[in-house]
Amino acid sequence: MHNIEMAEVTEDFARCWNAAGLRIQNQAQGQLQSWLRSHLNPPFLEHLSFRLGNQLFYIQVEDVEGVLATPGSLEGLLTIADSCAGHACLMPMKRVGQDWEPTESGWGLVDARTRLPVNPPALITDEMLEMTDWELQDLAVQVVRERISKDGHQLMSWNGDPRVNPSVWFVGASGGPEWVLVRAVRYPEKEATEPENMIELKSHFDKMGFSGHFASVAIASADDPFDPDAERNGNFVPLYRGCGMHIRYEGLRPL
Repeated sequence: MHNIEMAEVTEDFARCWNAAGLRIQNQAQGQLQSWLRSHLNPPFLEHLSFRLGNQLFYIQVEDVEGVLATPGSLEGLLTIADSCAGHACLMPMKRVGQDWEPTESGWGLVDARTRLPVNPPALITDEMLEMTDWELQDLAVQVVRERISKDGHQLMSWNGDPRVNPSVWFVGASGGPEWVLVRAVRYPEKEATEPENMIELKSHFDKMGFSGHFASVAIASADDPFDPDAERNGNFVPLYRGCGMHIRYEGLRPL
């Protein structure tokens, strides 16, 4: 288990964040279909993130005057960007009256390490990039939380960090918090296994009166031949970023 900072955001930060997202949307020349993070639910490693082509971009906004309270840290931004083989970016912002706008031209992004301008389209390549374990876990969490919402439950928080348990919190049928531990596997694996410390985790939350669930999400490439002997002979297609996929998820399993 990890202690996660659940920072709340101010209205001023929300306005700044919204202005940053609009700049990205405008630069994408239309509705960006591949947002990874476009919400203000804690916890925060990045403030915004998206995929363009075969590249991932993780962004934190910053007030050039250093007055605005912003959740998250540079360490967190670098952690998620590096773990997902993506680009860690900052978007310097300035206040203009009650509004905010980026200080940089174009996409408004600078590299978080070098402070050099970042132009996302220029970084796209034709290379087939295999998804990292963090990307896979984040996708699995998305699948689970979308089903939870569809079933009529209110989401409380979630995270796609494969090192962090639980993965999702939501309001259960009784009106109290319930938690979900999500695990993702790549085909030819078909079912994720519970972690070794599941008993310890369940015992901890049982004492607090919180019910728990386990969710297994198996993911396969849409181009996979689904060879029955794939596990033995290696005849399967890796999961490439941005390509079609088949997802097997059969719902929450109460603990």
